[in-house]
Amino acid sequence: MALAPCKVRHARREDVPTILELIRELADYEHEIDAVEATEATLLSTIAFAPDNVESSSTAPNTEPTSPSRPARCLLLFNEESKPAGMALYFYNYSTWRAKAGIYLEDLFVRPSDRKKGYGKKLLVELAKEVVATNGGRLEWSVLKWNEPSIKFYESIGAKMMNEWVGMRVDREGLTKLAGLLD
Repeated sequence: MALAPCKVRHARREDVPTILELIRELADYEHEIDAVEATEATLLSTIAFAPDNVESSSTAPNTEPTSPSRPARCLLLFNEESKPAGMALYFYNYSTWRAKAGIYLEDLFVRPSDRKKGYGKKLLVELAKEVVATNGGRLEWSVLKWNEPSIKFYESIGAKMMNEWVGMRVDREGLTKLAGLLD
């Protein structure tokens, strides 16, 4: 499949309404729309944005610095009509065995009307370029077990399932409880 014309760039502050809209569309696709707690204000305070009118590529991110309170970056993809068609929201991780940084893709989403145009692949290629440009060790993400179309797509670009790993999480009350476990 040939890539349809598009443009990818790092998100800017004025893109926050679009990012939130894409997050809600993704949550709806995953049957979790009621779980969305993100707001424009929380996105503004947690994403490292590119400055206005400054180009920022995956191989040379020109954004605010990331930090513990602003850990994420967001790539936006605009279709041939210059309309937002997708996003890749990500942050940096670390491999202790490789002693290398990498990227964890928190969310990849392409609007249904813009699928089958190569846009998901384009976003993943841009992230892979950033990992390679920084001599990083890996690009990884999670996918819902029921999401067979995405699993097949990811496998088609060379991703491998990590069946030997089980995802673990502590959040909400469990996180507070764990933080005070030895008090």
